[in-house]
Amino acid sequence: MSKLTLSPAWKALAAHRKRIAATNLADRFAADPSRAARFSIEAGELVLDYSKHWIDAETMRLLAALADQAQLPRWIARMFAGDPINSTEGRAALHVALRSEETTFPERGDVMPAVRGALESMRRFVGEVHAGVFKGRDGRAITDVVNIGIGGSDLGPRMLARAMRKFRKGGPKLHFVSNIDPADLEATLAGLAPGTTLFIVASKTFTTAETLANAARARAWLEAAPGNSDGLSRHFAAVTANAAGAEVLGVPPERVFPMWDWVGGRYSVWSAVGLPVALTAGMNAFEDLLEGARAMDAHFRNEPLERNMPVVLALLEIWYVNFFEARTRAVIPYSEDLRDLPAYLQQLEMESNGKRVDRDGNEVDYATAPVVWGASGTPSQHSFHQLLHQGTHLIPVDFIVIGRNAESSAGQEALVANALAQSAALAFGNRAQGAPHKALPGNRPSSTVLLEGLTPRALGALIALHEHKVFAEGVIWNLNSFDQWGVEHGKNLARTLLPRLLEGGDTTGLDASTRGLLARLRKRD
Repeated sequence: MSKLTLSPAWKALAAHRKRIAATNLADRFAADPSRAARFSIEAGELVLDYSKHWIDAETMRLLAALADQAQLPRWIARMFAGDPINSTEGRAALHVALRSEETTFPERGDVMPAVRGALESMRRFVGEVHAGVFKGRDGRAITDVVNIGIGGSDLGPRMLARAMRKFRKGGPKLHFVSNIDPADLEATLAGLAPGTTLFIVASKTFTTAETLANAARARAWLEAAPGNSDGLSRHFAAVTANAAGAEVLGVPPERVFPMWDWVGGRYSVWSAVGLPVALTAGMNAFEDLLEGARAMDAHFRNEPLERNMPVVLALLEIWYVNFFEARTRAVIPYSEDLRDLPAYLQQLEMESNGKRVDRDGNEVDYATAPVVWGASGTPSQHSFHQLLHQGTHLIPVDFIVIGRNAESSAGQEALVANALAQSAALAFGNRAQGAPHKALPGNRPSSTVLLEGLTPRALGALIALHEHKVFAEGVIWNLNSFDQWGVEHGKNLARTLLPRLLEGGDTTGLDASTRGLLARLRKRD
């Protein structure tokens, strides 16, 4: 058994679990009128109500002891100090620097001059595009921007661009392409004009197969248009750590925006990867986004474990995954503008902590990241909520609720009413005497994260909240949350298979299933 499962804090929680399992939420609320207030945390524009969980004060004390045993405060300090906590790649994890206002940060290995330079380049470019100064090869202003990326270079900016669409400053329309399937780009380009379309190619390494394939198709689309092909470079910008790779595509140096090896892809939306967000909402709104994340950084660094919003969310997840065998968690934002949030969190959480080997190279004997999934409410109520209410699986739920929008309306109030109703129904159910098929057992746990409004600051805090939650979980599970070797192996294997599929190459060494499928696919022509 591992050191974690043999540890005093783990054993104390295992013993405590038996007592908690013998009670239910309805009884706990009845016995404690102040429960909702005691199990709520406020941080800036966010409020977390976690009172509808299988916890009491002793649970939270024991969970905090687990975090303390893992030396979580020391790990937090190490991350903000710029230590190489991404041990398998020998790198720091300094996404927090991208929203820092410190003159020098971190103390060891100051990166702020580069960060400030990148932000200034973004501001200048966004201003040129919004003012119509930046033009395509035929002299017309840019009307459409297509972001070509995948993973962290797509999910973050895609999610935030939609969430911030009410702040649009009249700039170009945004489009996102990620799939190597040509249909993705083809559908996006339908109706666009080559002379007024700009492509942003976002890839940290500039070797990502899907991104480079789509960039090549985009270039071919531009070349096929009537006009002088010498001006194609006017239609490309790049976000990458590989400036030479961007130059090969024909991107001029002044439109290559930097990334750095100390920023993981799924933590990169605060960098120039967020350029599409700045283009749609304006640079001031983008900097408000950074400000909200910065406020959550300060909360994470300074608040005690039991009143620390990211830590509490992490501890609740560990409580259910490791002591109640929960294998999944649903995320349900009651906001159409946050429709893409569950997909964003899927990558953030499952790519970060979907690991079976710990930081010491040992295979773990405990569950790690659960499956994260979800959809926006209220459509989800007519899809999978039936399983949440009356199904046989334990599925903790995170409800994301917007307290108010710029335009208060009956529709917004209905959204809030539905969210609160679903949370209450999960917790308390109904008895439905004489009709067992109508009975809801209740006692099903959920959190509610309330945003005062769907503002850039609140969104920045919301995303940083989940980043830090993932990190805290990784520390307690003894994982490196900042590598993704499973992803890398899949990409490398695809590179070896592609020429064998296209050229009929040697299949020696492949498994029988892959050989058979390749043989069938070669016959398709």
